[in-house]
Amino acid sequence: MPLKPWKLISSQTSKSFPIFDLRKDRAESPRTLEDYDFYILESRDWVNVIPLTSDNDVVLVRQYRHGTRTITLEIPGGIIEGNDSPEEAARRELREETGYQASGMQLLGHVHPNPAFLDNICFTYLARDISILGEQEQDEKEDIEVVLRPVKEIPRLIREGEITHSLIIAAFYRFFMDFSSYTG
Repeated sequence: MPLKPWKLISSQTSKSFPIFDLRKDRAESPRTLEDYDFYILESRDWVNVIPLTSDNDVVLVRQYRHGTRTITLEIPGGIIEGNDSPEEAARRELREETGYQASGMQLLGHVHPNPAFLDNICFTYLARDISILGEQEQDEKEDIEVVLRPVKEIPRLIREGEITHSLIIAAFYRFFMDFSSYTG
């Protein structure tokens, strides 16, 4: 028997927070006809950017992440705010987190961060022809250090566990699938 979507019986937001809402859904299994509760984090869509210099360096950001209470090595990214398109948000995040701007922006694709309990999408862009525009514009909850690494080192940084953020690894997977010549 082919899989079918579950029938939604009820859905209500139970609590709202600044970066997500908690929603409780009740759905019926088409296989068992039993009802089950699901808890979903409703979040705005996200974006991340692989900024590539003319020297084939990737502009990375090192920052503190409270969820794991660790310093992580990532690419710039964040929430798509207001009426911004994903590309507009990618350009803004690149500028705010690194001080760089890009003349060329290419959508590499998107992923569902965790479809088991998140309802959003994360878009990945490749930023080319980047140049320094000015200083970083960090918000009060950010401490970001800009780090440049040769693009050919990225697979090693992932393999050795220096880059561990799953959305960043997925972004680089997309990049290297399309641009395998960069691994040197």
